[in-house]
Amino acid sequence: MSRSIISTSKAPAAIGTYSQAVRVDNTVYLSGQIPLVPETMELVAGDMGAQIRRVFDNLNAVCEAAGGSFAHIAKLNIFLTDLAHFPLVNQVMAEYFQQPYPARAAIGVASLPKGAGVEMDAIMVLGG
Repeated sequence: MSRSIISTSKAPAAIGTYSQAVRVDNTVYLSGQIPLVPETMELVAGDMGAQIRRVFDNLNAVCEAAGGSFAHIAKLNIFLTDLAHFPLVNQVMAEYFQQPYPARAAIGVASLPKGAGVEMDAIMVLGG
């Protein structure tokens, strides 16, 4: 088994005891991303659409650092503090993903780090 840690300055630095992503053989486990601006480590300004886009941009940066793209994501988990934003997630996700879409879960949660309204993590499979 081959294991490596993925890190990029194009996504927010870890704010705890975790890595941005871990690659095990051809599978990459991406840690949760909230809408932090990498350069400032502050939540992105704007509405929920801006938060969702920032999270996708952060995930994309980690995907690219691991040698992949959104086309390689097999599973996406979305955590929302208000499930009323789920239609907006679908709308914004269509800007970033093309069919075939990854498997996905959307989970309502009471709160997220730094007061974010959305967090996402993913599993990406590279090669073969």
